[in-house]
Amino acid sequence: MIEDALAEAESRMAGAARSLDEDLAGIRTGRASPALVERLQVEYYGTPTPLMQLATISAPEPRLLTIRPFDPASLKDIERAIQASDLGLTPGNDGKMIRLAIPPLTEERRHELVRLVRARTEEAKVAVRNVRRDVHNDLREFEREKLISEDDLARGEDRLQKLTDHQIEAVTAVGQRKESEILEV
Repeated sequence: MIEDALAEAESRMAGAARSLDEDLAGIRTGRASPALVERLQVEYYGTPTPLMQLATISAPEPRLLTIRPFDPASLKDIERAIQASDLGLTPGNDGKMIRLAIPPLTEERRHELVRLVRARTEEAKVAVRNVRRDVHNDLREFEREKLISEDDLARGEDRLQKLTDHQIEAVTAVGQRKESEILEV
């Protein structure tokens, strides 16, 4: 019973760290990365669709992304979605593909992005702590219903705290790695 609760907690906490990693991949650093635009929602025949399902995205140069749509008719929709996004990039369209030049970040923009990364990292830590709270309440409920003993509860709480600490460290590491990427000139 405790094992199941802890396994569920570990899965949910790891999900928060994975989600943060995916979220931070969309924040641009000074170099081109397909992850920057692949989750961008494009209005395709009236349906919001992730860009990665509509086109091949590649980074042929460190500061250039190319987007080659599978359906040439979607070129304008993709271009419109990029312009409407908060990426701050201007697409260049040659009729067959879109080129996105990634300009170097200004010092001020780097600090804004670092603040954003820290805020998202803190949100992920809160999510991990919320999972801990939920599982902790479940363990106490098990003890109240006499499904586990007080000693089992204490051991379970101890293991839950160690698991939480480990996941918080993982989330912090993801955030720090992204911060160093952003600040790298």
